[in-house]
Amino acid sequence: MKPVLAVFLSFVVLSACGGGSARLGTPVTLPPGPITIQNTVPFIPGNHIANNIKQECDLNSQLSVFIKEYATENAVELRGVDALDTSEPGNVLKIEITHSVSQGNAFIGHRKYTAVRGELYDNGKLLASFTGARNSGGGAFAGFKGSCAVLGRTVKALGKDIATWLKQPSNNAHLGD
Repeated sequence: MKPVLAVFLSFVVLSACGGGSARLGTPVTLPPGPITIQNTVPFIPGNHIANNIKQECDLNSQLSVFIKEYATENAVELRGVDALDTSEPGNVLKIEITHSVSQGNAFIGHRKYTAVRGELYDNGKLLASFTGARNSGGGAFAGFKGSCAVLGRTVKALGKDIATWLKQPSNNAHLGD
């Protein structure tokens, strides 16, 4: 029984929001100027994300905050808006949350996952796109964290991934896990 427990614990420790296997796409040149993003990242229409995740966890606001925070660290200038129009002049980043899954709990182990997709526009023309995903088992002291806190770790990691991608965008990239 002890070897099974050791394997399980190794999986839990290694499945936290650690390094991912990003796939870089075709590099593109981003025109100068700020990048407009939405203050609240929407869930894709017709999604199958559980209502309790959408209503209780505030992932869409958190994701925008984390992107802005990490963009500042990467010297990428962002401009937040409430309503996004991809045809407006300048650089516009459209991001959507495509999936979010919350399985497990603090007692049996967290298994959380969030996925996104994004498109970067320049003066209404699609310049680059990405998909991204992160999973988390909760990291250190996961047994003391709630489901929304662990899902928050996935969007924090995605925020960092997206901000890093914005520094050197590429087309058809995959970020994170």
